[in-house]
Amino acid sequence: MPELPEVETVRRGANQVTLNREITGGDVLLDRTIAYPFSVADFLNGISGKAIAQWHRRGKYLLAELVKGSREQGAIPSCKSQVASRKSQLIPNSEFRIPNSEFLGVHLRMTGQLLWLPQDEPLHKHTRVRLFLAENWELRFVDQRTFGQMWWVPPERAVESVVTGLATLGPDPFSSDFSVEYFAAKLRDRRRPIKNALLDQSIVAGIGNIYADEALFRAGVQPQTLCADLRSPQISRLRTAILEVLEASINAGGTTFSNFLNVQGVNGNYGGVAWVYNRSGKPCRICNTPILKLRLAGRSAHFCPQCQK
Repeated sequence: MPELPEVETVRRGANQVTLNREITGGDVLLDRTIAYPFSVADFLNGISGKAIAQWHRRGKYLLAELVKGSREQGAIPSCKSQVASRKSQLIPNSEFRIPNSEFLGVHLRMTGQLLWLPQDEPLHKHTRVRLFLAENWELRFVDQRTFGQMWWVPPERAVESVVTGLATLGPDPFSSDFSVEYFAAKLRDRRRPIKNALLDQSIVAGIGNIYADEALFRAGVQPQTLCADLRSPQISRLRTAILEVLEASINAGGTTFSNFLNVQGVNGNYGGVAWVYNRSGKPCRICNTPILKLRLAGRSAHFCPQCQK
């Protein structure tokens, strides 16, 4: 399942190729991919004639801010925030409510891919939605497991009222709100394994199985350690490790173990240097102790019993 680094990689790639291009139409091949509006025709009518001003990310959600295209106002405005597209940042909640703003929302879920392709490129059998842009290009949403979703948020609606999963998200790891003090307060008195807490999107948004394992390894914390048993230095180290692991994976273009591709159809490279994730039985890259794997609340967890005591 794409996690924060993979979604951030897609966001940056989309900002490089789609900004200021007008959406001229589209084709929905699987109706249930469109989560809002409930009419596919209303979805296509809503986004058509609009240009993409900027792609944002909130946790694992992508949000493209839409503006009126050339057919409606004579020229597509230049996007002053292109320089910022290389940064690992979210869109603050306050910006979701910019008056008269529209958004195209995308959630890749387990196997979703958002690809930038010529319109004459043969269709993959798992193609679900095609968004046609100027100059015969398209954004193609490919999704093998069909759990991915897309939304059109009209200007009169708050984004969280349409893309309802946003309302329950905790702070982004790269946000100033994800402070040591906040993190410690959220973990205090919780009688649950820290690995499961890191997967709780209401505590911190965007972390999944891969980067929870990797961050715990860097912090020297075993995944089954109860949150309430963590000491302040461990919590501080874990917060730092989360940021380091996410940044390293973003710089590597994300992780590809099965389905993830960036918008140009290229695999992510982080998987080849993972410390513990998906390395059960293999020697630890630090101490050569075999990596162990266990199950916590139905999810796998990988760790080194020597480095994570």
